[in-house]
This record gives sequence, structure tokens and C-alpha cells, in this order.
Amino acid sequence: MNDHAHAEEAHAGASVGTNLAIWIGLVAITGLEVFLAYEELQPTLMLTILIGLSLVKAAMIMSYFMHLKFERFSLVLWLVPAMIFCIAMMMIFFFTEAYWGMGLRPH
Repeated sequence: MNDHAHAEEAHAGASVGTNLAIWIGLVAITGLEVFLAYEELQPTLMLTILIGLSLVKAAMIMSYFMHLKFERFSLVLWLVPAMIFCIAMMMIFFFTEAYWGMGLRPH
């Protein structure tokens, strides 16, 4: 085999069954997020859970559908600073809004 054939094999991606399992997992996590949106949880607890679930979903999407699982590890490490920045921005904006909105909530 030539080098091009080896490169295609190395970047072939996940199988149809794996993609279907990932898709079902993403739909299940989305359903859990929608369910949690209707629950009467404390805003900080709910936002913590939702951010955690969103990070899991983002990791699954990036790993399989954006094919980062099959790339070099150094390429994946380029995304870490951007992810840290996004998490920090979510924490700054969402948690301050949650604390501000607690006073507006009827008891």
C-alpha cells in the first residue's frame, strides 16, 4: 500500500455504530438538560450541572464528529486554552446572573 492509503486508514473515523451511539448519547444528555430546566433547583446547582453536561457534550462532539480523537495529541492541546477561556466566561456571566436573579425569584 502507498502512503496515501495508510493515511486514509488512519483517519477513517468511527464506525456507523459508534456514531449512532454517540448521537443517542447526545440526545439523552440534551433530554436530561431539558428535564433539569423544568426542575426547581437552586440556580447555582442547576448551572453547575448544566455546564458539566455541556462540557461532556462538547467533548463528545469534538472527539467524534470533528474527528479530534483521530488527530495528533498536540493539535488537541491547542484547544485547551480556548476551552479554559470559554469556561471562565461562562462562570463569570452565568453565575453572577444566577446570584442576581435569586432575589427576583418568588418564594
